[in-house]
Parts: sequence; C-alpha cells; structure tokens
Amino acid sequence: MIDDIDPLWLKKESRTTLSRLLPRLEAAFREQVDSAEWEGYLERLKRHFPRLFERLYRLYGHNYDFFYHLENILKSTTHMWLERPDELRALDAMREVNREWYLSNRMVGAMCYVDLFAGDLQQLRARIPYLTELGITYLHLMPLFKMPEGDNDGGYAISSYREVHPPLGSMDDLQALATELRHHGISLVLDFIFNHTSDEHEWAQAALAGDPEHQAYYRMYPDRALPDAYERSMGEIFPEDHPGAFTYRNRIKKWVWTTFNNYQWDLNYENPVLFTQMLEEMLFLANQGVEILRLDAVAFLWKRLGTDCQNLPEAHWVIQAFNAIVSIAAPAMVFKSEAIVHPDEVKKYIDVDECPLSYHPQLMALLWEALATRDTRALLRAMQDDFNIPTGCAWVNYVRSHDDIGWAFSDEDIIASGFEPAEHRRFLTEFYTGRYQGSFASGAPFQENKQTGDARISGTCASLCGLEKALGEKDEKEINLAIQRILLLHGVIIMLGGIPLLYIGDEIGTLNNYDYDQDSAKLGDTRWLHRSRFDWELAEKRRDSDSVTGRIYQGILRLIQLRQQNPAFSHAETEFTDSGNAHVLSFFRNNGQYSVFVLANFSEHEQRLEARRLRLLGLRKTMVDLFGGHTITATQELIMEPYQILVLSRGA
Repeated sequence: MIDDIDPLWLKKESRTTLSRLLPRLEAAFREQVDSAEWEGYLERLKRHFPRLFERLYRLYGHNYDFFYHLENILKSTTHMWLERPDELRALDAMREVNREWYLSNRMVGAMCYVDLFAGDLQQLRARIPYLTELGITYLHLMPLFKMPEGDNDGGYAISSYREVHPPLGSMDDLQALATELRHHGISLVLDFIFNHTSDEHEWAQAALAGDPEHQAYYRMYPDRALPDAYERSMGEIFPEDHPGAFTYRNRIKKWVWTTFNNYQWDLNYENPVLFTQMLEEMLFLANQGVEILRLDAVAFLWKRLGTDCQNLPEAHWVIQAFNAIVSIAAPAMVFKSEAIVHPDEVKKYIDVDECPLSYHPQLMALLWEALATRDTRALLRAMQDDFNIPTGCAWVNYVRSHDDIGWAFSDEDIIASGFEPAEHRRFLTEFYTGRYQGSFASGAPFQENKQTGDARISGTCASLCGLEKALGEKDEKEINLAIQRILLLHGVIIMLGGIPLLYIGDEIGTLNNYDYDQDSAKLGDTRWLHRSRFDWELAEKRRDSDSVTGRIYQGILRLIQLRQQNPAFSHAETEFTDSGNAHVLSFFRNNGQYSVFVLANFSEHEQRLEARRLRLLGLRKTMVDLFGGHTITATQELIMEPYQILVLSRGA
C-alpha cells in the first residue's frame, strides 16, 4: 500500500503508462468490434484511466510486477466489455447522457427473495404486473446465485458468481428476467458478495486441495500467531455462532480468515490476481443486465494489523477502482454500498466515484426509535447533520430489510436528546420484543447478549407496528393505530429525498412467521421471522378498501403515486426543520419553484402546531394536504391526528 504520492508524478506516469498500453490493447482487441464502438470505448478508457491508475497504484504499486497486473486488468476489462450485449451498450449510451437517472422521483424500490415471492425466476416474470401496479422501478432480488445446501447465510455464502442456485433457475432465466424488467421500466438490482465466498466455491476447493495460487485468494495462516495478533484489536460480528474471526481447517492445517461465519472465507484484496478475477465476476453480472449492484459488507474488504479491520482507506480504494472499471466497461450500472457501521463511516462510501447510492441504516434505526419514544428529536438532529450527501448521490431509504434491525445510530444524537445510549438501546430492544410494559410490538431478539442486553430486532413491519397484537386482541382502535404507524413510516421514506425501498409483503401487512424454526437450517436465526413466503391470497384483498390489507396497500400506493407525479420530488433537496413539537417530524422537499412541506406525527395522540411558527416557515393559512386530499386552514394552530402524515402544498 502506497500512501504518499506526488500528484504531478502520478499524472505524468498515468499518461505515459496509458500511451504504452493502448497499442497492446488495440492489437489484441480492435479487430473484434467496429471502429465507432471501439472509439467510444477508448474515449471512456482515456477519461477514467487516471483515477483507475491512481487507485491501483496506491493498492499495488509496491509490487515489482505492478505494470504486468495493470495490463491484465485492462485486458480483462476490455474483454468483458466486448462480451456486453448490444442492448446494454445502448443503455450505456443513454445513461452517459443522463448520468443521474437514479435521482428521478420515478425511482421506487422493492426487495424480495425470488423463491418466497414467486417460486423461481421464470415465475417471477409472471409477477411483473404486480410490481408495475405498485409503481416499482427498482427491484432488488436477494442472493440467488449458487450456494451451499443448509448453512448459507441466506445466500450470502456464494459458491459461484456465474451460476444461479438450481431451484431458482438458470443464468438464461436471469438474463431473460433482467431484459423483461428493463422493458417494463424496472432496474434489476443484485448483490455483489465480494468480501467472501463460501468454502464450496471452486477457488476455496482448490485452496483446500493445496493449490498455493488459490490459497493466495484468501487469507490463511499456518498457526495462531497472526490471528491472535489481529484479534487483539478486533470485535466479533456474530459472537453467539462464531467467536473470533478465524476458522481452522485441518485438511490444510491452516487458519482461514472468516469474519462472518466459518463457511464464509474472506477474500484477499492485497493480491492483484484476486482483484482481476473479481472485476471479471463483477462485469459478468453487469452483462446479465444488472443496473444497480449492491456491494455487500464493504467495511470489511481490507485488513491491517493493529486496527479493527473495518473501514480502512484501502477498502475505499478497491471500490473506487471497481467504480472506474464499471465507468469504462458498463456505465449503465451504478454501485450501492451496504455499510452497517457508524453513521460517519457510512457517509465516507458515498461519492459518484465510489458508491453513488447507499443504504441509510441510521434513518431506519431512528424511525423505529422515534416510533417507540414518540419523540423525533434524535431523528431530526441526525437527519439535519447527515442527510446531505455529495451532489449526484442518493440515499436508499427503508423501513426494514431482509436483515435484522440494529440500533446503528450515533450516541451523540441520543445523548443530545436526553437519553443514555446503552440504556436507550436496551429499552428499544425490550420495546420491540414486546417485553416493555405497554409496548404494541411483536418482535424477537437477534444475536442477544444476555449479559449486556445488547441485541438486534427481527420482525415484519406490521408486527413491529402493533398489527399482530391488535388483530390477536380484536381491538379495532389498536388495529387502526397500527395501520397508521405502517403508513407513517412508509410515508416518511417515500417523501424523503433518495430512493424509497419497500420490503415486499409489508405493503399488504404481512405478519411474523413463527413456523420458520421447523426448518433445521433456520433454527435459531430469528431473521426468518420476517422472511416468510408472500401470501398471494392476502394480496388479493388489496383492492378492498375496507380490509386491513386494502387500507395499507392503497395508502402506500397513494404515497408512491404522489411522489412519482409531483415535480417537487424530482432531483429535489430535502430540508429538515424544527416543527416546534418534539412529536412531529417536519421537512421540505424543494425543486425550483415546486415545494411541499411534510409533517409526520409519531404519537398516538393529537398534536398541535403553532400557526405562527408555520407562517415563519413560509406556509400560508390555507394549505392543501396532497396525501389526505383535504384543504386545511390553520389560523391559530394546526391539529394533527394520531400518526398522521401531511404533505402540504400552498393553497390558492
């Protein structure tokens, strides 16, 4: 790793290196494509090569054979571009003209497991009308590539980047699905699980057979000396299931780095051969029609002795190098980062030259925090501090995902709101597991530490919002409040800047599935509580506006339509304001002359907002609620109903 580089030397060396390599690339590849296509490719290569060279030199410039590896990287990039289908090259050209296509207010996301939603990839094509009805333009399919039977971490133990898990279909099925989604205006989103592979991947199997080249793809040690040294400054990710970060494999008599599970082997990005191999796997996915690539576990890519081996500068350089490669060979595809780390670290991955899109785990955690406390102060403070990100980038905002809900918010924001962080996290865990007196939630702890009380939370949105408990008690008032909570949370993520992401099933009020533990492979993993099979019979009730399902579905659908049809949400700024009432979150969405003001009451009681304060924010006495469809007159005060969300436009 090289830290200190003279920028003038770097610029000169980059230019000289490219001039030497171009003739070799031309000799190898130019005759395989027409001249106009080749010139377009060269233009992108010349434009993005300086940043690619700089990042690769920082990572690998200390290697005596750096330029050999650099040439191989360019050859691999060019080879994968040549294999790119014509329709995707046309999409590349469109996206080069509109590089911020993902900032459109038309972007609304959904995520699901293929088998749980539709059965397999072919059957999923038949479910596209359901997605278009809901207004979905971004579909994230959970890991669907070849994986071990049994322990596979929900597909995140990947056995092949180029084979679909057989029960789900084939690569031909995936490519056909991607094409059909694209023709319906839906961008396919898949995971790039590039921190680790399963121990059944062919590389791992070759390493177990004693092949030194493939052993160098991973991090392996002959004794405990270095593992012990590393672990002295590292925390444990899954302490219940996998103490430490290393697993002994007696077949090769070596300790293998396994951050997450003992069957998931961390890849070694200090090896430029591995980097080259992974760029080919990445571009292979791009060539199947993936438009947004979710980069999994970005924080753990690089290791350094004496650190916690998270969020190191080299991790960013690896991603930035991959970004430059995609900009050259598949510019229609963009990266989304997945970093469930401190909010300050999350933001460091967000950049047009790194990951233009990023999950917003702090928003997710603080939405649930505000719902439990009925207090939006921590949420407001955090969003005022961190919601603004570089131009050309966007948050992916979600209520929940396939994973657990962790309390990944800043201690400083909690302290400033009058709470003690450790005690507050324990309270939230107690609240959402239903142990807290008066809680409406039905959830379960995940990876609970009985000594400290630390835990994360599993459960569907509806169950955590109180619908499961209310239905069980046949309490109409509580059912109504639960529905309002569901719409409130979704209303906030849909109205905010960025891309709203729905977990499929939440839009019809899916409850927890308690039968998951009958499967031995899922036993003990409470996350399967909220990963149930999509209930198509329940979904049939979505058009019945008197049913619970219909009220939830139609409410979320109206919110999506409001977002997609109002120019105030297109490429718009988000400005958080103090409503003057700790129970009510407020923010503006501004796009030139278009503006709306959103108010969200996180309490089950009516809340009053002083009209004078609203006037100071530029609102008039008469306003139109674009969501509820009512004209509101606030001369002295504005009264909000329990869990109400208002989307206000100026009246006449």
